[in-house]
Amino acid sequence: IRGSNLKSKANNKLVITSVAFQDHITRSLLHPNFSFSDPLLSCKRKAPKNLQARGVEEKGLQRHDGRDKTEYVLDPAPPPLTLAQKMGLVASPAERLTEAEWTQVKVRSIQQGDSAQPCAICREEFRLQPQVLLCCSHVFHRACLRAFERFSGRKCCPMCRREQYETRVIHDAACLFRHQCATKIQAYWRGYVARKWYRHMRKTICPKDKRLKRKFFEAKLQELNDSFVRYCHTDTEAFLSDIDRSLSSSRRVFQQLERKSVSEPQENDWDRIHSQVIQRGVWDCPICLTALCSLNLPTESNESNHQQRRRTVLLSCSHLFHQLCLEAFEAFTADSRPSCPLCRSVYHKKLI
Repeated sequence: IRGSNLKSKANNKLVITSVAFQDHITRSLLHPNFSFSDPLLSCKRKAPKNLQARGVEEKGLQRHDGRDKTEYVLDPAPPPLTLAQKMGLVASPAERLTEAEWTQVKVRSIQQGDSAQPCAICREEFRLQPQVLLCCSHVFHRACLRAFERFSGRKCCPMCRREQYETRVIHDAACLFRHQCATKIQAYWRGYVARKWYRHMRKTICPKDKRLKRKFFEAKLQELNDSFVRYCHTDTEAFLSDIDRSLSSSRRVFQQLERKSVSEPQENDWDRIHSQVIQRGVWDCPICLTALCSLNLPTESNESNHQQRRRTVLLSCSHLFHQLCLEAFEAFTADSRPSCPLCRSVYHKKLI
C-alpha cells in the first residue's frame, strides 16, 4: 500500500510538472492568449490592460509644447506568472523598477549630466522634444530610440548594450532649455534697458569734454532742423516708406514659400552643381568614408572596373554619397522627407 501511495504521489507530481511546463510553453512561445479548455479563445485578441498608460502615452504624443511634467513608464504591464514560474521550475522575469529605484536612476543620470548633453544617437540638443530615460541611466530622444530599435531589430541600449531595458518619459532637458531661454531673455532685456538709459543720458546731459560738448550741441541743432522739416506737409517720405514696407512683406512671403517647397533642378542647374562639386574636390562618401568614383567620363582603361564600383548619387545641395549609403540613411530616418546628412536641407538626387 505504501509503495502504491508513493507511486501515485510521484505520478501526480510528474503530471503537475508536465502541465506546468506545457502551460509555460503555450503562453510564452505559442500564443499568449491560447487556452486548452477553449481553443477558440486564441483567435480573440484581448484589449490591453494598461489602458491608462496607453492614454497617457497618446496624450504625450499629442502635446508638442512640453508643458506637461508628468513622468510615466512607457513599457506595458508584464504578463502574469505562469504555473511553472510560480513552482520555481522556470526563472521568473525581472521585476519592474519601483519609484524609489527610478529616483536613483534619475539621480545618477543628473550626476552624469546626460540631459545637458546632446542626444547620443542624432547628436542634437533635446530642447522641448520628448525625452526618455532608460533603466541604465542613459537619456535619448524618444523618436531616435524608436528609430534605433526599428533599425537594429532588437531592444538594447545604444550606449551600454543592455538588453530588455525599461523606459520612462522625463522632462529634465525641457526644464533646462526653458531655464536657458529665460536667462537669455533676461540678459537681453537688461542690456536693452541699460542701452536705452545710456542713450537717454547722452541726449539729455551735456558732457564736460569740449569735443563731446561740440558733438552734443551739433546733435541738438540737427534735431531742430529735423523738426522744421517735419512741419513741411510733403507725402513723399510716407509714400516711399509704404513702398519699403510692402517690399519687405513680399520678400518675407517669398522666403516662406521657398522654404516650404523646393523646386526640382533643371539640366543646367545640375551642370552648375556638378561644377561646384569639382571645385570642392571632395571625393569620399561622408557616410562610409570610402572613396567615390570619379565624376569624369570613364576612359578605356577604367571601363572594365566601372561596373564593379558602387553607384554615386549627386544631391541638389552639391554633396556626393554612395547610392547604398544614402538609401540606408533614408531608411533609418523617421522623417517623411529626409534631409541631407551634411547640411540638413531638403534635396533632389541624381545618379551619376
